[in-house]
Amino acid sequence: MGVLNALRSSKLISWKPVNTGRLQQTLAGCVERRGKTLHSGKDSTVKLCPGLAGEGRYFAFRSNSIPALIDFAQESPLCTTLCKDGFRIQTIEHLLSALEATGVDNCRIVVDNVDSEGHCAEIPIFDGSASEWVAAVEEVGLKVATDHHGNSCEKLAPHLNEPMFTWRNDSFVAAFPSKVLRMTYGINFPQAPAIGCQWFSTIPLDNLVYCKQIALSRTFCIYEEIEQMRSAGLIKGGSLDNAIICSTRNGWLNPPLRFNDEPCRHKVLDLIGDLSLFAQFGHQGLPVAHIVAYKGGHKLHADLVRRLIG
Repeated sequence: MGVLNALRSSKLISWKPVNTGRLQQTLAGCVERRGKTLHSGKDSTVKLCPGLAGEGRYFAFRSNSIPALIDFAQESPLCTTLCKDGFRIQTIEHLLSALEATGVDNCRIVVDNVDSEGHCAEIPIFDGSASEWVAAVEEVGLKVATDHHGNSCEKLAPHLNEPMFTWRNDSFVAAFPSKVLRMTYGINFPQAPAIGCQWFSTIPLDNLVYCKQIALSRTFCIYEEIEQMRSAGLIKGGSLDNAIICSTRNGWLNPPLRFNDEPCRHKVLDLIGDLSLFAQFGHQGLPVAHIVAYKGGHKLHADLVRRLIG
């Protein structure tokens, strides 16, 4: 009961073992990736290292560390950012999405590209998907995580007990009790007919489905909005190599798409990364529920996590 009492929860959630007694996992070794960041446009090196059972996932740069928890999530444009004691780490959603989906429950994430003031770091964007992070995990593999005393820990998952939702205008994210984890996402871009209205749903959501149907999907943007974003100091590192770009009049500028509904699938990828911020002490972050979102975004995703805590 000690672990259950320590887990932050509410009447909405019941914690239960994952797959009849599965143990928490971590990486079997360290793996490193380097690439350009989306917003600052600078190069960044990220090293993923094994973590102890019960530590969960956390970011480390210089002498600072920030746990990958909703407590430290900060609203920021076009990405998810963690902030603690004046230090920030941004564009974390693709990496956390891959770690959550592939079962890396405990991980030390070391980032080296701290800005000149030493207060902010950013994760590389690569091709705009999570495929590079999935490949990194597959490169070193997984092992059972143990604590300082060599003890393993049973992995628990949060099961939703009653429906819940959060919304803003005509956008919403809702969750309904379910025996399996399922996600349904809808987007609507009437100004860009090549995107239009799309829906994507998967049941159940597991490692194989994630790697084959979700992780490959790239981030996207509307061509006519690029100049405005750059004027705001964003997407300095954005290019045709790390996003799929759609013009309102001319359609996709850098085809082919990997899936006909690739933009919608990428929204699911982001949702998984944001919901992973509910993970505590190395346990599962994604609630076992049917999660339904329409025209959502990072802020609404984070709002749902905060409601889970109560």
